[in-house]
Amino acid sequence: MSHVVREVDRQGSKTHKREVVAAVTILETPPMVVIGVIGYIDTPRGLRALTTIFAEHLSEECRRRFYKNWYNAKKKAFTKSCRKWQDEEGQKQLDRDFNQLKKYCKTIRVIAHTQMKLLPLRQKKAHMMEIQVNGGDVSAKVDYARSLLEKQVPVANVFAQDEMIDVIGVNKGHGEKGVTSRWHTKKLPRKTHKGLRKVACIGAWHPARVAYSVARSGQKGYHHRTEINKKIYRVGAGIHKEGGKLVKNNASTETDMTDKAITPMGGFPHYGEVKNDFLMINGCCIGTKKRVLTLRKSLITHTKRKALKKANFKWIDTSSKFGHGRFQTAEEKRAFMGPLKKDRQAASS
Repeated sequence: MSHVVREVDRQGSKTHKREVVAAVTILETPPMVVIGVIGYIDTPRGLRALTTIFAEHLSEECRRRFYKNWYNAKKKAFTKSCRKWQDEEGQKQLDRDFNQLKKYCKTIRVIAHTQMKLLPLRQKKAHMMEIQVNGGDVSAKVDYARSLLEKQVPVANVFAQDEMIDVIGVNKGHGEKGVTSRWHTKKLPRKTHKGLRKVACIGAWHPARVAYSVARSGQKGYHHRTEINKKIYRVGAGIHKEGGKLVKNNASTETDMTDKAITPMGGFPHYGEVKNDFLMINGCCIGTKKRVLTLRKSLITHTKRKALKKANFKWIDTSSKFGHGRFQTAEEKRAFMGPLKKDRQAASS
């Protein structure tokens, strides 16, 4: 997390036209790669998958997802199916499959995977998910999905600044907990027999069972949850080259033209550096650092002023998150501190 300074545009409020400090979360979002198309037909019992078509080339991090033990595996996944794209008979079969999708299917989705090699994580196995294609008729959806095969889809093609999104993920785990921590029940008086972090009465004699609504001890956290209405403050570009120069000023604003990256000094605690595209969202979000999240378009039509306002922020904090950060950039620190002992030793050596 970090914080920004923004100008409030809320007529009638005491903070109208004033600057306030707002907490933000940085989500690193490298491009996803589309590797397949799947079509569903409607049945009385819901959707049923008709056929799945995979791309010709699948990366190693994608194929790792199909194995429990990649090291001892023969690594033969998709070696036969990819030959369809190479010979004439296989091409005819693929065309038949795509025409079948256009003829019978009502829902078209693409299969996409993340690029773990771009992230500062130990995991090598990519995450995979289906993403529904909307808009136009079924034939247009199939053609569009086919055109995306083996291509990267950046986050800027999906989300935009000032948009409201939903964040789906698994929240922070706390293990086995009692009722006081898990359900925030009131503690019993100090002299209570056999402990006081308990529920005094878990129900009447009859009905002779414990109701579902009574607080009980058990697992707290590590649950799948959806947080709605997170406002995107910025869709940032990663560190990239432009005209032979390295561009990394993705934390600059109109009022703060300092050439600085979104990564704070010393890196984000328990994460590292953000080098890829990123989203800056308002407030906190679910889960621990490094945990995978699913971002989704909001399902409701937003009419509230809070949701429709522009994210008019003037400054982004990039000081160190280890302790009390004083400097925004390494250059600013050097200008204030002067030459340090370690600098002189490096220069002499």
